[in-house]
Amino acid sequence: MIFQIIGINSVYGVFQEFYTSSETTIEDAQGQDALVSLVGTLGYGLTWGGGILVNPLIVRVKNLKLITLSGTLIASLGIFLASFSTRLWHLFLTQAILYGIGATLLYFPIMSLAPRFFDQHRGFAMGFILSGNGAGGLVLAPVVHTLLHRFGVRWTLRILGLWTLVMMIPVACVARQPPGFEARRRGGPGTTRINVNLVRRGTFLAQAVGCFLQAAGNIVPLFYLTTFSTSVLEYSSSTGSLLLALNNAVNSNRVGRQNTLVISVLLSSLSVLALWYDASRARFIAFVVLYGVLAGGYNALLPTTITEVYGVQNYDAVNGSIYFLRGLGAIVGPPIAGVILGSHRRGTIVSDADLAGSAGFGLGVLKKRYNDLVIYDGVLLVGASVCVAYVRWCDAKEKGRWRWKA
Repeated sequence: MIFQIIGINSVYGVFQEFYTSSETTIEDAQGQDALVSLVGTLGYGLTWGGGILVNPLIVRVKNLKLITLSGTLIASLGIFLASFSTRLWHLFLTQAILYGIGATLLYFPIMSLAPRFFDQHRGFAMGFILSGNGAGGLVLAPVVHTLLHRFGVRWTLRILGLWTLVMMIPVACVARQPPGFEARRRGGPGTTRINVNLVRRGTFLAQAVGCFLQAAGNIVPLFYLTTFSTSVLEYSSSTGSLLLALNNAVNSNRVGRQNTLVISVLLSSLSVLALWYDASRARFIAFVVLYGVLAGGYNALLPTTITEVYGVQNYDAVNGSIYFLRGLGAIVGPPIAGVILGSHRRGTIVSDADLAGSAGFGLGVLKKRYNDLVIYDGVLLVGASVCVAYVRWCDAKEKGRWRWKA
């Protein structure tokens, strides 16, 4: 499930590069990075943010398969119908909203219940499940690129929609509630309503802000790695999609605890600022690899950290709220980056020396815009690092002791 759903979200940058290029089939999308990225971020944001509504639904609906099968059908239909799009608002309705609603109906029943099946080695289990993030992007990025150039975007979306349906129906059919789930339905431990006293804790507030900033910053490279590699570094579009696949492949999702979470977010922010800013080809490849290794830690560690900090009995309520805020961050982050980048048409960029009298604009101008985008992304991730470190400190303070290994 993670392989397919998060994998599709992770490779939207390949679609964005196509939609904004001169080959686009969407009439009002060429050069409109901010608007086109909003399509992908809405799908990503709804996948995460919908949990605040899906979690209560899980408690009320006895047959979990009704939710997951509905999600499979809606998500597949959203991708399939996107193949008939000719304008941006068509993409917003299909590849963004319809797909996002279906994705969250499939994603959250499985992700919110999975930790309850593991009393021991919960961190390893969740890390293994979430390793599908990297595997999905690794496989789907070159596959989508190949399909785009061989069959065109319309048949690519149709194939992807049908493939999602075939892949996800078996997954949806095996979804079930963990032992003791009936107690939750009768109002026992594990309610989806978050405790007000929990919300007032400094730990929760810092976690909420941190997850919003991390989601906003974390997705920016996924959406703009391909466009940067083709527009600034002048790689081919196939190489750009391979670099996105490489980033997903090394998205390690290492298993650990709070210390690893702090380190991974901090170092991922430093990799953005140190390696992506004014990057040459060699530094950019180093950034793609290093960022993939570091940024994946947060996605894998967040569910186990929520359990550790707030307890299993509060997992569902906190998880739904935190991922709702992650969804908002995902929706906001890349479009603002697109506004910073501005509108430009692929293929009209010229050297600064030849800028006078040209219909395009200089490569130096585009590099500066991308550098501004990188600073914006780095600031988001630095802010997330501060919040995650503060959560670590608050948790130790509330538990009355500091442990170096946590």
